[in-house]
Amino acid sequence: MTNLLETDRLIIRSWIPERDAEEAFAIYSDSEVTYFLGNGSRVTSIESQRQRLVDNLERSQRRNNGTGSWAIIEKQTTTIVGTILLKQLPDKDGLATQDYEVGWHLRRASWGKGYATEAGRSMLNYGFNVLNLPVIYAVVKPENHASIRVTQRLGMKPIGPTTKYYGIELLLFEQNASEVREWKAGG
Repeated sequence: MTNLLETDRLIIRSWIPERDAEEAFAIYSDSEVTYFLGNGSRVTSIESQRQRLVDNLERSQRRNNGTGSWAIIEKQTTTIVGTILLKQLPDKDGLATQDYEVGWHLRRASWGKGYATEAGRSMLNYGFNVLNLPVIYAVVKPENHASIRVTQRLGMKPIGPTTKYYGIELLLFEQNASEVREWKAGG
């Protein structure tokens, strides 16, 4: 098990497909969780979820640039509460751009507890201070008010609507490394 980051309440670690597939399936088979993620996010079986985790790990290893998606673990219960990601944004054809996004997907039972903000802040610190990225974006469907609030709590600046990524209209938010002092990881 590879822990990437730790906050006051959370551990951010690599996915372990054989061990984590069932908990990941519980997250990504929930239509309310995947509602804002698009049709490709739903999974139909634990096995398909396990394979998706394997594919994501292999993709991250091929990129070999420190980006990817990780499990968010609640320290107190050791439950997987969601996913945090830092990766290159895809254009409308799914090809990687030179722009990086931070994103979060949380199980419904973990909504409203501040985990997305806590994990997001930790991931922004990682992107700026470890990967030396100059700017990190977030893209959010306009009707996803909860994720918009997370970007606000993270201090991300709203840029406006864009169709540059994923082939759909999204709201674009950005955080520049030059405008950020290092946050306390857990706060």
